[in-house]
Amino acid sequence: MKKIIIFGASGNVGSYVAKYASTYFDNNEYQIIATGRKQTDVFETFGIKYVSLDINNIQDFENLPKEDVYAVVFLAAVIPSYMDNYDAHSYLNTNIMGFYNVLEYCRKNSVDRILYSTTVFDISLYTKDENVELFPDMPKNFSYKGDHAVYVISKNTALELLEHYHQEYGIKKFVFRFPTIYNYSSYHYYYPNGVKTLRPVYRMIQLAKNGDPIELWGDPNYSKDMVYVDDCAQMLCKAIEVDRESGFYNVGTGVPVTLKEQIEAIISVFSPKDKKSEIIYRPDKKSGGGFIMNIDNAKQELGYEPKFGVKDLFEEYKKEMEKEHFDSLRRK
Repeated sequence: MKKIIIFGASGNVGSYVAKYASTYFDNNEYQIIATGRKQTDVFETFGIKYVSLDINNIQDFENLPKEDVYAVVFLAAVIPSYMDNYDAHSYLNTNIMGFYNVLEYCRKNSVDRILYSTTVFDISLYTKDENVELFPDMPKNFSYKGDHAVYVISKNTALELLEHYHQEYGIKKFVFRFPTIYNYSSYHYYYPNGVKTLRPVYRMIQLAKNGDPIELWGDPNYSKDMVYVDDCAQMLCKAIEVDRESGFYNVGTGVPVTLKEQIEAIISVFSPKDKKSEIIYRPDKKSGGGFIMNIDNAKQELGYEPKFGVKDLFEEYKKEMEKEHFDSLRRK
């Protein structure tokens, strides 16, 4: 039986990817093994084996299988969104040396392919002008200043290591550039520049549930790609199956969503029928931060077809709010 190991499965994206993979693949042919630093039994609900593992601890890899490991999905990372106290060393230690340990595990155990998630911030300077479409083959273009700089450098360095293992040892490589991946989490905060902040999407959802007015800052037609985690997972799963040596893909839907469309979808899904929230336009306020992802090569090479529009995305949020599958992983 072919084994698929998901590193970082206890994270926001990784948990949903593991859940999706458990139903995508035939369990007579594939076994999904989730790993993460946390102690948890939540994956048993989905029939997934879980191994508690720290990628910075080489000894922990002894708890992983050494035979029939077909694919490794690497979603583990230290990221700026959850760094409340800036620590550049943790980026280097986990995102580079931790990944090196995973690469060595793959080499020693003849893993067929590695799927690696990188960040859209490696080409973020192209978006100085609004509504710029980002292509997978764009040269790196990022800022060497700010709280994302060392993070991006660590991800780029890991990509160089991956290329070495691809060329030297013939391990197939598939790289996925992530923008914001949308999925419900019971932890509603993030840490821009180290400051604990309620994520705007949860603030707007709460306003909509109360039927309160929602402010739309800036240009109502400012657009970004809003990709639901199950579409991201679909792309990854298709790369596990594809007969190719390598690939580099943007994760997205290829469909720009305007700020107005996003808020209208939130109101449609969450506001009471008899008390719909009103949109208050505030062109004097600044907004931005989104990306428009070109996904043509993912469609052509992987057979990827996104399934979730913006309203579908928030319908899934609503379902997950009721089930809270991964609440135990999000508590702080």
